[in-house]
Amino acid sequence: MAKQFDYIIVGAGSAGCVLANRLTESGENEVLLLEIGGSDKNILIQMPTALSYPMNTEKFCWQFYSEPEPYLDNRKMHCPRGKVMGGSSSINGMVYVRGHARDYDQWQEQGVAGWSYKDCLPYFKRSESWQGGEDDYRGGSGPVATCGGNNMKLNPLYQAFIDAGYEAGYPKTDDYNGEQQEGFGAMHMTVKQGIRASASNAYINQAKNRLNLTIVQGVLVQKVLLKGKTAIGVEYKINNQIKTVNANKEVILSAGSVGSPQLLQLSGIGSADVLKNAGVELQHELPGVGENLQDHLEVYFQYHCKKPITLNSKLNYISKALIGARWLLFKSGLGATNHFESCGFIRSRKGIEWPNIQYHFLPAAMRYDGKASMGGHGYQVHAGVNSPTSRGSIKINSPDPEAKPIILFNYLKSEQDRQDWRDCIRLTREILNQPALDDFRGDEANPGLDVNTDDEIDVWVRANVESAYHPSCTCKMGSENDPMAVVNNKGQVNGIDKLRVVDSSIFPTITNGNLNGPTIMAAEKMADVILGNKPLEANNANVWVDQNWQNSQRKGSPKRSVNNY
Repeated sequence: MAKQFDYIIVGAGSAGCVLANRLTESGENEVLLLEIGGSDKNILIQMPTALSYPMNTEKFCWQFYSEPEPYLDNRKMHCPRGKVMGGSSSINGMVYVRGHARDYDQWQEQGVAGWSYKDCLPYFKRSESWQGGEDDYRGGSGPVATCGGNNMKLNPLYQAFIDAGYEAGYPKTDDYNGEQQEGFGAMHMTVKQGIRASASNAYINQAKNRLNLTIVQGVLVQKVLLKGKTAIGVEYKINNQIKTVNANKEVILSAGSVGSPQLLQLSGIGSADVLKNAGVELQHELPGVGENLQDHLEVYFQYHCKKPITLNSKLNYISKALIGARWLLFKSGLGATNHFESCGFIRSRKGIEWPNIQYHFLPAAMRYDGKASMGGHGYQVHAGVNSPTSRGSIKINSPDPEAKPIILFNYLKSEQDRQDWRDCIRLTREILNQPALDDFRGDEANPGLDVNTDDEIDVWVRANVESAYHPSCTCKMGSENDPMAVVNNKGQVNGIDKLRVVDSSIFPTITNGNLNGPTIMAAEKMADVILGNKPLEANNANVWVDQNWQNSQRKGSPKRSVNNY
């Protein structure tokens, strides 16, 4: 490339798209955005209801698998990562969850200055256009459109699930992305006028024609070029040719929680032992690269439904064709939703200050590939523990940039994680057996009533739990005296000049919910840091926390006694 670039951004995912837009807004910087994937303008990506297809399609997605997980019966776990414009925001379930305010306060307490909730909230607001307009918590004019579902009032199961949570003694929340996350309420999605609001649609569409933004696709970046302890550019492969390009100001890795640590290691930055075993010459020792891997797990809690009102009747080819036709013509109907339109966030035991269990409700009983999991009608809740204590790693085992790294999550390694899952199964079953669901609830299909004891729950969870596809934290931010920190609070790689990482890999700990929203927020915040802009003014909006969290798992229901665990 003959052109001179100030910034090179590696990866056009949730973070890279934000940075490409913000760094070129003023017209002052020449920016190069490199992406291996192709166009995201495909009906299977843009139609919200088709969400199960792109994440299972090689064209759009890196089909990574973990090593045999020793605490999950040696199962190899699927770990799809976006390989298309928009990255994983173009293949995800479009669920918009910011996480709990205390997640970010915890980051600051762990030594990451400037990343408390009051510092992050302004950037959540800047990124978002909420259907209800701007308030103290929600943004009204940002690039990413967020909304509630369009089927909430049409299917009574959504409200019945919310009511069941309330009957079980949990609060209702009007906006889990606002003042109060804890409780049951309507779920939000990143959809605009019936179309997926990916980072590509939200940020690149408005920036792609700027003269100072160059986007090159079909590019595999192989390593960061270093001159001593300074990043000067990248080496990449395109059309089977190896080329290099230099950055006048910075190289920014936004390749995701798998790709960014992999690229650092391929560049000789990481653990000396890992690099030696992979046959890569050590350029800079940074032992935290690829460590601290965290993810969310979830299970499907499924029931037969006594009334023919679920989406299971819409899974045949004729119904799908009709849904698709309406979406193509009007961008409305069942094609315009991800179907996760009600949800819940609860605490699994007393002594936890904020929720650690998340529910997505779906008025259908389906498999991970989008096919029906039972004959007749059924519904399910995706139930997951959101604060895992187990940690994994990502390591290269070859200098070949096209070789997939070794991924090991160590899911359920800790006894606390196993106990949290036992509590999760029992609490979920209790919620789903509340009176609000009596008119709909048939037999429990999964886990089944024969799964009751700790041992039975452990066996079932090991065999049935799946990734929620939220790998993160592999290039963690930390203080200067944290030996496992990879980047500082500005995203700068420790010990290397002119090199940053900006994506979900920099999270110190995983947030309480889906990761697309927090990743976009982090990129918005880092864009100001990179440009030297004054940070947005801190927002001290109130945060709701149950005043009795130290003594009670929930308030309790007048209909039944509550075990406070």
